[in-house]
Amino acid sequence: MKSTDEIIIRHAEGSDLYAFRDLRLEALKNHPTAFGSDYTENSSKPITYWEERLKINSAEQAMFFAEQNAGLIGMATIVRGSSKKSFHTANIYGIYVKPDWRGNHIAEKLVRTCLNWAVENGIIVVKLAVVSDNRPAIRCYERCGFIPYGTEPKALNYEGRLYDEYLMSIELTSQN
Repeated sequence: MKSTDEIIIRHAEGSDLYAFRDLRLEALKNHPTAFGSDYTENSSKPITYWEERLKINSAEQAMFFAEQNAGLIGMATIVRGSSKKSFHTANIYGIYVKPDWRGNHIAEKLVRTCLNWAVENGIIVVKLAVVSDNRPAIRCYERCGFIPYGTEPKALNYEGRLYDEYLMSIELTSQN
């Protein structure tokens, strides 16, 4: 666990391109059951793919980074529902904090930043999915006010092993 002095949570920017790609690939490689995306598939994607991923800060979606001493140490993305009937909802994806920085509540800060963005954009319900054996992540989401509403059995298949995901949500008010 490192000191959290000078940690900044901020929107992603175009200049984050290579640091973002490296952080995302690190997450996928070191924690393959925590994400729906695959390291091998993503590591071969052209740089234009990563550029497009960074162009998401709008009223429909946002990506946030935790930064310390000009280095990215964590990330999270929130995406609003795309249809008229789901526009009041959003999903949080891709939460990751580098191992040396865990235990400092950085993931919680990233999630709360996503929730603040959701409130600012008039979103009522935010959802996420977490692999059922990822206890630290589940505790983080519970501290942020998320409650479980179901389980998706066998949601991920990694190297022939099937993993369930807990589905969690929070109903937002201006007090979140």
